[in-house]
Amino acid sequence: MLVHSSFQSLLTLQDFLDATRAHQPQILAHWQQGEFHHDLVFSIRENPHEDEVIVVSTNCNGGIKELIFLDAVPERWALWHWRCPDNPEFQGELPPIRCHHKTVHWFEPCELLAPEARSEYKPEFRKRQRGGGWLSKDDPQSD
Repeated sequence: MLVHSSFQSLLTLQDFLDATRAHQPQILAHWQQGEFHHDLVFSIRENPHEDEVIVVSTNCNGGIKELIFLDAVPERWALWHWRCPDNPEFQGELPPIRCHHKTVHWFEPCELLAPEARSEYKPEFRKRQRGGGWLSKDDPQSD
């Protein structure tokens, strides 16, 4: 099993990739929510018979906000339901969480989803995402 506490000091996506290189990380999914939040889902080889799933949540600059160690790959909207249980656009249950670390980059993710959340896009060039947050009208994820 990976030593979860060794991940507490990782502050950038590059730090994470460097720290896990020997475990052959495989990216399984990348989900963007709004302009400023990314979830990257990795499978990390623990031993020849078992992988561990890690969700690396970053800001728009690759700063790690949180690391979530799970027993299986989460469903995107279940992950957001866990974070923002009062948001009716999210539902689902996460697989068991083995460990959860927040870093100095962490802030309340539900604030990104509020209708008045800041955006670098002018109103005429943005579209609201499911659950909240803004993307460019031209972004295929905004459909």
